[in-house]
Parts: sequence; structure tokens; C-alpha cells
Amino acid sequence: MQKDIDTPILRFGIIADPQYADIPPHEAMNRHYARSLAKLTEAITVFNAAELDFVMTLGDIIDRDWNSFDDIMPIYQTSRHKTLFLLGNHDFAVAREHLSAVSERLGMPGRYHDFAVGKWRFAVLDGSDVSTFSAAPDDPRTALAAERLAALAAGGAINAQTWNGSLSEAQFEWLTRVMEKAQANGEAVLVLGHYPVFPENSHNMWDSQRIIDLLTGFSCFRGYFCGHNHEGNFGEVGGRPFVTFKGMVDTPDENTFAIVTVFADRIGIEGFGREVSRVMRIGA
Repeated sequence: MQKDIDTPILRFGIIADPQYADIPPHEAMNRHYARSLAKLTEAITVFNAAELDFVMTLGDIIDRDWNSFDDIMPIYQTSRHKTLFLLGNHDFAVAREHLSAVSERLGMPGRYHDFAVGKWRFAVLDGSDVSTFSAAPDDPRTALAAERLAALAAGGAINAQTWNGSLSEAQFEWLTRVMEKAQANGEAVLVLGHYPVFPENSHNMWDSQRIIDLLTGFSCFRGYFCGHNHEGNFGEVGGRPFVTFKGMVDTPDENTFAIVTVFADRIGIEGFGREVSRVMRIGA
């Protein structure tokens, strides 16, 4: 029995917010965009020395400019493991004609999707689905985003920020179906996104509470991993962890990334550099 508990079910690498661009640093924000190439190279080297199922980057691969992808993506290609991505707000800081092609540039099957490793299912969110920046001005989602942002601002919400976003009704319905199917099939679910939803923070998605209520209503839900808030964060709702990983772009020379190991009774995070190591028990 002890051997089963100590045998990893799966392992994967986590990177948050490389936010690369070939531009000078923003000293006031301690963001060193060009240094992310060297940091990412270090992370991939560590991951290549480990046995992993995949490597996931939690959004903001670039800071701006379509050509930035040409500089950073070759580093990911040195990985011996499958490299997966989800979309952050800065990934849409490109010319308007490229907005619809960002997920394709990253080799994603869609802006949101799910996949399974054994009996663990991963739901990959697009928190920029309804936002002020991810679609053309005449797209209905852009008008809806303005309405949602104005309503939050009128209520004094701390996350009423232009750099956040929310799910479309179609994506929320999709996520509901993913959770229902996983529950019926006896799968455990980890949700991966760019934007936090808990604890309360100025970086959280506009529809955070709605997402929390949905996810924690399913016993198959095992946790939520995200980036966007470069300082990192952690909280629990009903014994389920909500982990915000620290941003790689911050500081001139201190790196941050992690290896996550899933066991039958716990999830372990081995943090490198500035990232925090944790052991989180899996509830019933």
C-alpha cells in the first residue's frame, strides 16, 4: 500500500509568464523581458533531465510583437517532452491581423481544450475569451467585455482591470460538460488557466466566483493552476488548491519554474528558483 502511495501517477513541468520581447527591461516593475530566453533554456534543461509527461506554459509566452514568437519557440523545440501552451493577455499584444492565429502559432488544438493522461483530465481555459484585447473591435465579444468591465468597475471590484478577461457562455458550457463527463468516467480534473480565480486579487478573472462555484461543485475537481499574477499566490476552497505560479520574466537573473508530481493521495510541487515548493493533500 505504501509503495502505491509513493508511486507517481504523472509528472509535468510548469512555466508561467516568460513574457519575452527583445526590449529593454521595465525596471520599476522588475521585468526583464529579453532575459527570459536564458531562463527558459535553463528550465528546459532541467525538465529534459527528468521523466515528465509534458511541459505546460501558463500563458504570456511573449510580452508583445508577433516576431517575438520566432525567438522563443525554438527554445521550446529543444524539449524532449511534449510542450503545451495556453493563452495569456500578452500573447494577444500583436498586430490585429494576427489575433486569430495566436493559438495556431503555438500549436494548440484550440483556444480552450482538454486532454487526459491516464485517469487525470486537464481542462485548459482561455480566460481572454471575452476581453478588451483578444478580438477585433467589431467582434461581439469585445462589446460584451466592455459591458462586463464597466459593471465590475461600477461595483468597485478590485479585478475590474483591462488586463483581465472572462469566459464566454460557450466556453463555460464546455467546461461544465468536461466536468460532468470526467465525473461520470471516474476521472480526476486539474484546471489550467492564465488568470487566477482565488484568492481575491486584482489579477483575477472577471467571472472568478462563477468558475469557483462550478468547479468546487464536482468531487472530481482536484485543483486550479495559473499564472498572470507574477508574485504568485495560494489558497484553498473546500480543500482544493488554487495555485498561482510566479512569473519567469521578473528579476534580471532569478529563475522560476516547477515540476508537479501527482500521487494517489497528494500533489507535490517542486519549485525551482523563486517558485515555492508545496505538498497538497488530495481530498475525497
